[in-house]
Parts: sequence; C-alpha cells; structure tokens
Amino acid sequence: MTITAVIPARLGSTRLPGKVLADIQGRPLIWHVWNRVRQAEQIAEVFVATDADEVRAAVEGWGGRVVMTSPECRSGTHRIASVLDQFAGEFLLNVQGDEPMIEPAMLDSLVECWRRTRAPLVTPVYRLQTLSQLQDPNLVKVVRAGDGTALYFSRSAVPYVRDVPLEHWMDRHAFWGHVGVYGYAREVLANYDQLPPSGLEETERLEQLRFLEAGLSFQTVETVYHPISVDTPQDLERVRQIMK
Repeated sequence: MTITAVIPARLGSTRLPGKVLADIQGRPLIWHVWNRVRQAEQIAEVFVATDADEVRAAVEGWGGRVVMTSPECRSGTHRIASVLDQFAGEFLLNVQGDEPMIEPAMLDSLVECWRRTRAPLVTPVYRLQTLSQLQDPNLVKVVRAGDGTALYFSRSAVPYVRDVPLEHWMDRHAFWGHVGVYGYAREVLANYDQLPPSGLEETERLEQLRFLEAGLSFQTVETVYHPISVDTPQDLERVRQIMK
C-alpha cells in the first residue's frame, strides 16, 4: 500500500519571507526537509506542493517532484486536499516545509499507528518539560483522552489546573506539545471541502481544529522529537549552527 508524504511550501511567510528557499549549508531549507522525509522507511513517494514558480524550479532542479496549487489555499491541509487526485495512497502525511530537522523515524511511527488503528487522523505529541514551554503561545498544546485521542489543541496553557499556583502546574499534570505533522486517511482529505467553516480554527489559527469541530478525531503518537521550525531569522541562524 503506497504511503505518500506531501510538503506544503509557500514563499509568503509573514515573519520570514522566502524562508523555504533560505540557504542552509549550501542547500535551500526545503531540500533539507525533503531529504529527511525521503529517509523514512514507510514512505514511498514524496512531493512538494507549492504555488510559487521559484520553489518549483528549485525542487525540480534537484530532481524532486512538485505539484502546483492555487495561491488561495488557506492552509497546508487545504493545499494538499485541493490536488489530492495527483497523489496515490490511502494514507498521506503532511510535513511542514519549515522543519529541516524532521525525524524520519517519527514519520514512520505515524504510518505504523495508522496501519494498526486505521484512525482517520494521526499526529505526534511530546511531553512538555518546562513552564516556559507551557506558556509559549507559539507552542501548540494538546489535551488528550485516556486512549490517546486528542480532545483539543490550543495555543493557551491547557488544561487549567485549578487551585494550584502556575509554577506548580507541571508537577500536577502531564502537558503535551504538538508536532505540526498530520497523517490523513485518504477519505478524510477527499471530504475536506465538505467540512463546515470552523470558528475554532479561525480563533486559534490552528488548521487541525476544523477536523475536531466537525466531529473527527486525531490519534496522537508520543515522540521524543521536539520540533525546530524556522519562523524567524533567529530560528534560521539557530538551525544553521546546529546543522554545522
């Protein structure tokens, strides 16, 4: 059974325009993402989905496969769903185009979870370790049920620990961070346009909330990988130093 990974990539980043083509060790950032995804043993095909001719030229220049999408796509999920007929496979992975150190083994674990559970949606989570992580609005938190399904995603510190000072919250409850990788059963993406607009998605600016608000569920997979995404010039320099 074919498993396909798609890397949505756009040039119009607000905080760091053109970041997917930023140079890291002589290669564009998006090449590093693509190269890491190709190392996953469970993934048969890897595509980059973009609306930018510059990205297409770069990817085709190293022999990668590209699918062009509309610039009107509102999220990575929307971008992939809009061209679903160009991808094979009953399970597709959406890998963020700004994580050049993405862990191939983590991607394999998502595929293995789907093969075992046939969950409609699969996504990785990791245990938060510090109060600063919990309070960071750029780090998305996940509330999980006992069976590992996601109850909610938020930029806020959730759940709220009542009657306990904030500095002791980490001692009283396990908090989870979200890695922005999504695995979808094909039929979920095929029906994406039928999902109603999501007030939660618009409020938190989190694309996964559209699925939850529509009654679909995410199975979470625990990982030790902590995302190192490139959102700012400082992030880019940090990754450059790490990858030296």
